[in-house]
Amino acid sequence: MKYKMESIDLNVYFDEAHILKDVNLKIHEKTVTSLIGPSGCGKSTFIRTLNRMNDLIDTFKMSGTVKLDDEDIYDSKVDVVEVRKRIGMVFQKPNPFPKSIFENVAYGLKTHGMSNKELLKERVEESLKAAALWDEVKDKLDMSAMGLSGGQQQRLCIARTIAVNPEVILMDEPCSALDPISTTKIEDLIHKLKNEFTIIIVTHNMQQATRVSKHTAFFLHGEIVESGLTDKLFLEPEDKRTEDYITGRFG
Repeated sequence: MKYKMESIDLNVYFDEAHILKDVNLKIHEKTVTSLIGPSGCGKSTFIRTLNRMNDLIDTFKMSGTVKLDDEDIYDSKVDVVEVRKRIGMVFQKPNPFPKSIFENVAYGLKTHGMSNKELLKERVEESLKAAALWDEVKDKLDMSAMGLSGGQQQRLCIARTIAVNPEVILMDEPCSALDPISTTKIEDLIHKLKNEFTIIIVTHNMQQATRVSKHTAFFLHGEIVESGLTDKLFLEPEDKRTEDYITGRFG
């Protein structure tokens, strides 16, 4: 099994606060990896380190290595814009731009230099189909994205992410603001997308982790307590703290 990403002895600090401590994790290619753990344990900080989003915070410092296809993404020669193109991100709350549905999906493509109208139309349609949204919006592409339901907005954000053809998709609790029906649609979508993309999802929902992911890492106090195949981690955890968390004794 090929590894798509890897963190090696990763430490992250904001000012004096030591948020991630010696995090070592291998991310398998074209599978779903869930990150679980109580609030404030470092999961979101970790995935934001994977596409250099934390660089935008003045007090951010890190040591260690983060690799994408064996290349250190924090190497001074690396183009950060290119990293973020290769590693897309979907946030907890849907964040469509106050533009039309079409322009939302086309935005990244235009930013990266695509100007051919026919090609843009083609890519927008492909991306909306891939995000299981096309049938619902194909007759109202000029409508503001703000008029969509929460679940549709989140699928639109996924379409926007996959339009630029990333290799990795990071999802930071993509269903936490959604109702159960919308959550099911997003989970079905994750199952389809994993054939094309490497997906890393932060989730508070243990059932969701077991439903969507092949691998799981359990974070606690900025460290990885345990990681491995999801089924094994949930059924036969090796660490008492993992067992206590997944059985609801804390968190």
